[in-house]
Amino acid sequence: MSLTVVREIRSPHALAAEDLDDLETDVLAGYVLARAASGLADGSVQTEVSSLGQIRSWFGRPLWEMEPPDADRFFGQVMRGAAVATRQLRAFALSTYFRFIELRMKSELYRLTGRIAECPLDEMNTPSGRSRMGLRIPPEEHEVERLFAGWREDLATCRKFGPAARNFAAARLMAKVGLRINEARMLDLSDVRWELGRYGKLHVRHGKGARGSGPRERMVPLINGGDVLLRWYIEDVWGQFDADHTRPGAPLFLSERRGRDGSSLRMGDHALRLGLAEAAERHLPGWAGKVTPHVLRHFCASQLYLHGMDLMAVQELLGHEWLVTTLRYVHVHRGFVEESWAAGQRRAAERLAGLAT
Repeated sequence: MSLTVVREIRSPHALAAEDLDDLETDVLAGYVLARAASGLADGSVQTEVSSLGQIRSWFGRPLWEMEPPDADRFFGQVMRGAAVATRQLRAFALSTYFRFIELRMKSELYRLTGRIAECPLDEMNTPSGRSRMGLRIPPEEHEVERLFAGWREDLATCRKFGPAARNFAAARLMAKVGLRINEARMLDLSDVRWELGRYGKLHVRHGKGARGSGPRERMVPLINGGDVLLRWYIEDVWGQFDADHTRPGAPLFLSERRGRDGSSLRMGDHALRLGLAEAAERHLPGWAGKVTPHVLRHFCASQLYLHGMDLMAVQELLGHEWLVTTLRYVHVHRGFVEESWAAGQRRAAERLAGLAT
């Protein structure tokens, strides 16, 4: 009886250097195309590729040859003094790259190189850190409607109609189209572009930039009743501040304070936060101290998704660079998951019934 000679599956095949370079380029090109197909913006894909390039430069060999000890040295020595977010970004890019290889290229790489590619990050060496965003579960739709219905009724008897109505309109707009508080505060009257799209659009010039890249502009459609709200505010409230609508740079949401030239200044964020907090205390006491402008942004994302808006459309509306960020904004309440499961069961039963006939 003779023993069969078994080749070590991790031993590399004889692949010429130029062929290896071509293979590495092809794998990276496939990865980029797959990430673009998933809906990532070009800038996001470029950020991941840049992270992979930095790891590759240090490693000196194709990334699929990395093993846990290599990752230990890179994250434990090279990246030791880097910021937590930077370490996590490198780790995310590396793990996503290996996920692509596992799903698309594992057998092909083994056939060509003799290596079984496995992600070098595991439970022991994956960079840890605090989540960059806490979970903000917004109120349900009927609760938010009760908040704004009560707030709207208060406008009839409030001491200063202009500022109260301004706070109401700004907060309601954030709940309808998902603006950040600074994005709403920095809007000019001329940023309302009624001629664009079906409902009109807002030119958000001061969108939050990713990783300190500076303001990112975007166009926000006035969907979800945002157009009706904004027409009411401009026609019935804006003039209460005695502002000149022909003045270049006239703010959309005005302050009672005046500049040196006598024109109305821009609303501050404190006034809006205070107005929202007081309204929540009166009309939604169970959420007193919890309803903030950013919670309204989460509410907007959740409701639009719940009512059928595509997740990538929600991402574009909110101005997120990463789709995973948008996922953190989408919260579904009570029976949504259960109802989806039940609907799936009904579809399965209908298919079985069709097979039986």
